[in-house]
Amino acid sequence: MYLGLDVGTSGVKAVLEDEAGALVASASRPLSLSHPQPLWSEQNPDHWVEATLGAVDDLAVSHPRETAAVRGIGLSGQMHGATLLGRDGRPLRPAILWNDGRSQEECAELERRCPELHAIAGNLAMPGFTAPKLVWVAKHEPKIFAEVAKVLLPKAYVRYRLSGEMVEDMSDAAGTLWLDVGARRWSETLLAATGLAISHMPRLVEGNQPAALLSAELAQRWGMGANVVIAGGAGDNAASAIGLGAINPGDAFLSLGTSGVLFRVTDRFAPAPESAVHAFCHALGGLWHQMGVMLSAAASLSWLARILETPEAVLLAPLGASVERPSTVQFLPYLDGERTPHNDAHAAGAFVGLRSAASRGDLVQAVLEGVAFAARDMLAALGRSAQPITELDLVGGGSRSVLWAQIMADVLGVAVHRVEEGEVGAAIGASRLGRLAATGAAPTDVCRKPQRLQSFAPRVAQRAAYDDAYAHWRKLYPALKE
Repeated sequence: MYLGLDVGTSGVKAVLEDEAGALVASASRPLSLSHPQPLWSEQNPDHWVEATLGAVDDLAVSHPRETAAVRGIGLSGQMHGATLLGRDGRPLRPAILWNDGRSQEECAELERRCPELHAIAGNLAMPGFTAPKLVWVAKHEPKIFAEVAKVLLPKAYVRYRLSGEMVEDMSDAAGTLWLDVGARRWSETLLAATGLAISHMPRLVEGNQPAALLSAELAQRWGMGANVVIAGGAGDNAASAIGLGAINPGDAFLSLGTSGVLFRVTDRFAPAPESAVHAFCHALGGLWHQMGVMLSAAASLSWLARILETPEAVLLAPLGASVERPSTVQFLPYLDGERTPHNDAHAAGAFVGLRSAASRGDLVQAVLEGVAFAARDMLAALGRSAQPITELDLVGGGSRSVLWAQIMADVLGVAVHRVEEGEVGAAIGASRLGRLAATGAAPTDVCRKPQRLQSFAPRVAQRAAYDDAYAHWRKLYPALKE
């Protein structure tokens, strides 16, 4: 048996997979966010650990025999979060998360300090990345910065608490702006630009390599044997790729989680910073990937449900399985700023085209379409640097909606596929990395593509209508920014 742990933004998921790769059981524990000031987004790192231990405790109660048989553990995690540890290994402050926008000025400062940044890291300096956060801490919280002994990403902190080892994998490390992404090693040049050294960084491994052993105390707590291997793991999107079997150049998927990600596997380091496209290491050696990222995908629908005090399922039900024409209202999903293609932490969400006749259904449809239009922006950005994407697997919480899947196909003009276990893809990918680390098996034997449950083709009439609606939608961001 193999255990996958996904340390997300809204919760921790734990899954058990058997030797055949079948999902045996899953459990989850929620997490909350803190927004102490505008643009700020933080979490208590110890809450990740508490939620992780609780989720595995739940599995140990519901499936004790299977949990006791675990041989390997893999970790997936929300990327970029700056977890600052003192010399005692304890957090010095709340972690600054991926969707925190406070360090926009520090991004510009970092690019001035380090002209080689784009060439080495393969990415623009964006507030979501880890390095600008440390420049902000040095400027605004100098006493804390002076005490920093290690900087870990969220899943690396959880691994540290599970094992006592500080280790990070290449895919997550690539999102710090401290990694030489092409060479797959920490860059002294990039670290020096933020006042840090390699000694502040954890040890690096590939995602399918052994990174640590589960502590004897926790192994006993869950009834496991000795020498349970913890893999290097992966950032959440690279882990989802492993779960989807996206390990060959050209494989692509769209994730509709809290954030939205368009992911494509490459066989080389292929930076495209001019399009605000991310170029990161994959979780397997010799592979990289490109990503377009929107900061509020399924979170946009959750926001509307919260504002209207109505469950998401109730909001979606009246719209049915498809819509015949675009909503008369349009929505910009920039509730937390935006990355691809705008790289603008100050971008804001908006409804445009409201009239007295607008209904709740019009607003709901506008949100679904606004996220789809933002995905089309990402598709265009990735299309400038490689072969066009012709089909996409759909994963994340938003993949539950048949309606959203059809809207995506109509807006993007490509086939979209809902897949088996699409909502726990990152945790499944993590468990498979745990299996690879524990057994040394070949990735091609373990990372198989899931069954496609339902496919959606673009409809001709709706595609044409969405082309027109998208052209109008594209004008909204520059108009409102001005």
